[in-house]
Parts: sequence; C-alpha cells; structure tokens
Amino acid sequence: MKPRVLIADDHTLVAEGVEKLLEHDFQLCGRVADGRALVRAVEKDKPDIAIVDIALPLLNGLDACRQIKKSVPEVKLLVLTMHGEQYFVTEAFRAGVSGYVLKQSVAEELVFAIKEVLKGRLYVSPSVAENLVAQALHPVAPAPAGSPQPSNDSLSGRQREVLQLIAEGQSTKEIASTLNVSIKTVEFHKTRIMKQLGIHSTAELTKHAIAIGLIAMPQQPTVPGSQS
Repeated sequence: MKPRVLIADDHTLVAEGVEKLLEHDFQLCGRVADGRALVRAVEKDKPDIAIVDIALPLLNGLDACRQIKKSVPEVKLLVLTMHGEQYFVTEAFRAGVSGYVLKQSVAEELVFAIKEVLKGRLYVSPSVAENLVAQALHPVAPAPAGSPQPSNDSLSGRQREVLQLIAEGQSTKEIASTLNVSIKTVEFHKTRIMKQLGIHSTAELTKHAIAIGLIAMPQQPTVPGSQS
C-alpha cells in the first residue's frame, strides 16, 4: 500500500502542483488551506506524513506541527516553504518536523525527501544545509540592544494564536469565535502580549508577527515544476 500523504498549503496552484508530483508514488488523502484545518485533518485521517507550508492562515504551520506532535505524534511532518533562514529551520525541527524542503527545489527534492522521512531519517534541502554551515562558520554579529529579535519564546501557544489572528486582521469578536473563547479572554491575551513585548499598537504587533514567522510577507508562490 502506498504511503498516505496530506498537503497543507493555502496557494491552490502550489498544492495542485505538489499533488501531481506525488500522485505516482503516494496515496493523496487530502488537501487543506489553513493550520486549524490541518490539525483537524491529521487527527481525523492520520496520514503517514503531512506536507506543511509555514505561512498558513488561522494557525501557522509551525504551531500546527506542535499541536499535531502532541495529539498524533506518530505522524511524520515535512515543511515545504519559501523560507530558508536559520530561524525558521531551527523552529521547524523544534516543532517536531523531520524534513525541510524549499519550494524552489520542490520538483527535484520532494519525492526523495518524503521517502527519507518515512524511513525515519531527517532531510534538509542542500541549499538550506549549505546556508546553515555558512552561518556557523561566519556568524552574523548580534543585533544592537533594543532591536526586535525573531523569537517567540516569551509567548505561550495561545498568545501566538491570538497574535497571528490579530496580525491577519481579525476583530476581537472574530478571534473569540475562531478560538472558541470569550471576547474578554481575547482582550486579556492582547493586553498581556503587548505588555510582554513592549508593543503599543496593532501595527507593531503585525510587524512582530511577521518577524517571528506567524504570518508571512506577501510573496509570489512558486508552482512546482515551473521555471524561475
């Protein structure tokens, strides 16, 4: 029986391209377009592996992976993303993923990467690995004191969820509905987040959400198999 694969990407063309790449070697058991749907689909269908974009709406891919590893730890996770920066790679493996593939390399690498992960091995795109080695050999000087740092260690999982939804433009009422909590709870979390981060406006919250990878800057999606 072919391994069962679930795809999570909110760009329809990208998801369709990935499906075409995988349909020969794997059984495609579903496609979702946001992080909350991803968690529900994995818990319901229990695929062998989920292919996850980092920049998913409603719940980003990394936090979705963290939730999945708590509820269905046996499911393998592979990140497929535009982001090759060290921060995102580190956070992905901390979240429990076993593979990290860049979208610009998907046509050449994805099938092999999935097979490696299903064998219990780790996989990182060679270009990402080379970049990590280069950064280790030639570390960048620390940012000046007071500069914003791409770290979410000070925020709880719930706080990251609230911050992402704020940055995506949801109202307090909409966030309460999405998270199934009261409006007062959302307001409490927002106040605590702003206090912890030393932030005083929604615009600053959005900038911080981008800095720590909760939402992404708009980018042109790469369609698997296309030429750049």
